[in-house]
Amino acid sequence: MDIILASQSPRRKALLEQIGLAFRVHVSDADETIAPGTPAAEMVEELSRRKAAAVAALEGDGPIIIAADTVVAVDGKSLGKPKSEADAADMLRTLSGREHQVYTGVTVTGGGKTVTFHVSTDVKFRPLTEEDVAGYLATGEPMDKAGAYGIQGVGALLVEGIRGDYGNVVGLPLFRVGRVLAEDFGVRLFRR
Repeated sequence: MDIILASQSPRRKALLEQIGLAFRVHVSDADETIAPGTPAAEMVEELSRRKAAAVAALEGDGPIIIAADTVVAVDGKSLGKPKSEADAADMLRTLSGREHQVYTGVTVTGGGKTVTFHVSTDVKFRPLTEEDVAGYLATGEPMDKAGAYGIQGVGALLVEGIRGDYGNVVGLPLFRVGRVLAEDFGVRLFRR
């Protein structure tokens, strides 16, 4: 079965490898411009649909394509990837000592079928000092991650707790993706 991950994210790639899924990567060049004020859940679903459609337009309907988009939201405001270190520092200060949500939208398409959904996970940051913010920025880790942190790396030191799917916070909700692949697309995840 030909399965494609429509993402250049090394974290999504590692998550699919973790469950033993055989796949290849085809990075999407979809337009990711979205109207300001779009609710996070709608935003990530729409962007995942666009990414899947862009790859499907090049690959055809034969392969199963998995596309995803992740955003951090706090107080109804979406935080994408930081544009600068100052932007990353502002995001970390905003998240300090508070709970926020991580939304990942996923589209799985192929064989004439498309399934789109999102998963939300609550994440609580511990209170951060300016020294914490500066130290974390110095690692370079925040710069390519939604909300300016990665729970799977040094950013784990910032997270007091989570409610929901850990994989979702990393960038791909494995439980739900696995169910969709098995139930809707007939992918055997457990091989004998």
